Amino acid sequence: MGAMGALAGFSPAASAQAGTAPPGADTTITITGRSEGAASLAGLGALPLGRTPLQAGSFSLQQLQDSGAATLADLTRLDASIGDAYNAEGYWAILSMRGYTLDNRFNYRRDGLPINAETSLALDNKARVEVLKGTSGIQAGTSAPGGLVNLVVKRPVNHLRTGRLELRQGGGVLTAVDLSQRFGNGSGAAAPGSVGLRLNAAVERLRPQVRDTDGSRSLLALAADWQLSADSLLQVEWERSRRSQPSLAGYSLLGNRVPDVQAIDLQRNLNAQPWARPVEFRGDTASVRWQQQLAGGWQLNAQAMSQRLKTDDYTAFPYGVYDADYACPQWCDRFAPDGSFTYWEYISENERRNSQAVALSVTGEVHAAGIQHRLQIGVLQTRYSGRPQDQVFDIAGPGNIDGSLQAPPSAGFTGANTRREERSTELHLSDVMQLAPAWQLWAGARHTRLQRDSERSSPASDGLRATAYSQSATTPWLALAHSFNASTLLYASWGQGLESDVAPNRARYTNAGQALPALKSRQFELGLKHSADGVNAAATLFDIDRPQAADIGDCDAVASCTRRADGSARHRGLELQASLEQAAWTLQASALLLDAQRLGSALPGVNGTRPVNVPERSLRLGLEWRVPAVQGLALQASVAAEGDRLVLPYDPSIRIGGWARVDVGMRWRHSLAGSTLTWRAGIDNLADRRAWKESPYQFGHSYLYALPARQWRASVSADF
Repeated sequence: MGAMGALAGFSPAASAQAGTAPPGADTTITITGRSEGAASLAGLGALPLGRTPLQAGSFSLQQLQDSGAATLADLTRLDASIGDAYNAEGYWAILSMRGYTLDNRFNYRRDGLPINAETSLALDNKARVEVLKGTSGIQAGTSAPGGLVNLVVKRPVNHLRTGRLELRQGGGVLTAVDLSQRFGNGSGAAAPGSVGLRLNAAVERLRPQVRDTDGSRSLLALAADWQLSADSLLQVEWERSRRSQPSLAGYSLLGNRVPDVQAIDLQRNLNAQPWARPVEFRGDTASVRWQQQLAGGWQLNAQAMSQRLKTDDYTAFPYGVYDADYACPQWCDRFAPDGSFTYWEYISENERRNSQAVALSVTGEVHAAGIQHRLQIGVLQTRYSGRPQDQVFDIAGPGNIDGSLQAPPSAGFTGANTRREERSTELHLSDVMQLAPAWQLWAGARHTRLQRDSERSSPASDGLRATAYSQSATTPWLALAHSFNASTLLYASWGQGLESDVAPNRARYTNAGQALPALKSRQFELGLKHSADGVNAAATLFDIDRPQAADIGDCDAVASCTRRADGSARHRGLELQASLEQAAWTLQASALLLDAQRLGSALPGVNGTRPVNVPERSLRLGLEWRVPAVQGLALQASVAAEGDRLVLPYDPSIRIGGWARVDVGMRWRHSLAGSTLTWRAGIDNLADRRAWKESPYQFGHSYLYALPARQWRASVSADF
């Protein structure tokens, strides 16, 4: 948990006021439950979150800077419901919400439009990051349940000049500028301030604590808008980002035991082989948005977005213990008891991922049958193409966790990859009905039609053929809320989410290449929110049931395996969130108690088991003291704690222990020679706690990632 000066993200309704403030200006965060952006993400229009029947939060760039957060992976510092799900240094961030791993292809948004998050997403030109918790069928045609993440781009403001310098232990250096200005000649459509420009640029030298992970990144972004009239606003923006950095390879089980984290050199990167190369991420994204006020108070919103990603992925991949003939006698998904393993060379160059989205919606109010309705009607069309080339995943040679072995590069045998085309059209409708002064009813539905095709990147002899399938499904959502007074809201909601699956086109499957019926998750949520007199609190009970697909049969011969729905993963839990502001003190708290287990499976030993890498308990605490004797100075401390996590699927006998860490920090804002300076400093993991942080089971292999070692950071921002 990062040292937080404004841990508003812990509140179920963190304010997003700072979203349009100068990045160097530390506006006071008031926890009032009024994050219009996140409410809009949910498809409910500009309603205060404190008055909506859902759980969401908004984390401003200033909050991220206070916490020391640098990537989306650091959202785990801000909310107990957000967890790590294979967050490796140098790779893209993978998060979980309410115990479900988010899908990087479908669970991420940028200004509300779908983007692909299989890349490094820069935060320098983002005003805030929003999260919507729970079944995401409210907002997404297809996505994993648990929640959505939305990046909100900075837009032009008048006369903003901010420069930032940040230093991190080990030699990491970030320099960034944020410049904005409004223009106009004082007549006609080009009235004073009617045209705005905003430029963000950042360059960073990456020097993590772990050896052999040095890299670099850069960002250049430009946003513009034109207020053509009082009723018409045109916004455009573009960004280009680049990141080059070796990825951090995870440790693993040593036979049937968890290695002693105290006995391992956690600053060693197992990926450090002479032939290993940095992972290269490049991205170009552009969007345009038109907002038009219509007659009768209605509003038209039209958006279009294009994202083009290129990735060159390289790694020396520690994976099981195999011989030169690719045979694995025993330790296939972990390291051997003596710490030995096999290095595999992975090369996937020129991966192309292109996404386009077009959205059109109208919002307004009508009065019918004695009831006031707030309506939103819209359509969203998306298209995605993934164009990877043939890849190398070939045995290089033996390795050991002590770093004593250097393997030669592999023979470089290539294998065919899978190219994908995905298209979808979503029609959505929501209605907020004021039934009585204290009662509101929310109703919504999203109808999705999707078409998905895949083919091999080159002819292959592995039995895989081109596939194509289409599906249609409707996901409804319903909620009822009662306001006891202006400060307290009780609500109950029910909704569905949608995912799709297809049987691999291999000879061992009896239904090779066939699409499974649409997999619909469902969620029930009961929540209580309160906000008054400096106290903000929320308690939420949720129950999410997600259908699972599994391979049934021996799966070791032709036609011996069937891919089909196999029970569900049911996650039930209690979220508690609170903030208290009293005089010079602010206390923030967030907790998650989670009961997650597999149910209804036909596979032996599966039912009743907890998912891998999902703790049953998570806690985030933050305290800030604004020093009365020094104007603008705030001292901060925070605690993060989590329970144990399972390491192997369907095997509760092997776990990593729970952990807790303490971070401290400070923020001092003052004026000097006509400029406003904001100084930040912090120490993460103050006690240098050593523990395994997470235990993802990825790519058919068990991995372990440790808490980052103690590290200091310091920065200064100047508004001039």
